Amino acid sequence: MFDRNSDYALNKKDPDAIVCKSATGIHIRLTRLDFSSQEEFEKWKQWSDQDYHHTEKKDHVYANHTVPTDKLVEVSITVVSPEEELMEAYDRQERERLYLQLKDGLELCLTSAQRRRLWLYLEGLTEDNIAKAEGVRQQSVSECLRAALKKLKNFFKNTL
Repeated sequence: MFDRNSDYALNKKDPDAIVCKSATGIHIRLTRLDFSSQEEFEKWKQWSDQDYHHTEKKDHVYANHTVPTDKLVEVSITVVSPEEELMEAYDRQERERLYLQLKDGLELCLTSAQRRRLWLYLEGLTEDNIAKAEGVRQQSVSECLRAALKKLKNFFKNTL
């Protein structure tokens, strides 16, 4: 894989300087002004280009004949096995079946008031809030919800 920030790439991109790493690891630029003559700069620029190219080619001999493992991990994670696909399909079918059962249970065994109050309660309203909104006592809402849950429990007990 070609590294655009390698010494070779940075040196090749800049024809008016020799780009190299200093002792601290930071890239520096040696320009024509840093040399005693134009010929000396050209000589060292040509040498640096060839040396970096040779080093880059040596590195590529290994890299061109291998596959980086970080890429393999990404590929292996994204591939879904046939077993996983089958299990996902089974889970979807099971969720759909349970959803239909819940819907049937709500429609068949609960009164409209029980359905409405249970829905509001599941949405996050308190028994007091539901009672105030409907103009009834909190105890009535509580008894209604308890009865609805008991009916649903019996419904699922008998159907599962």
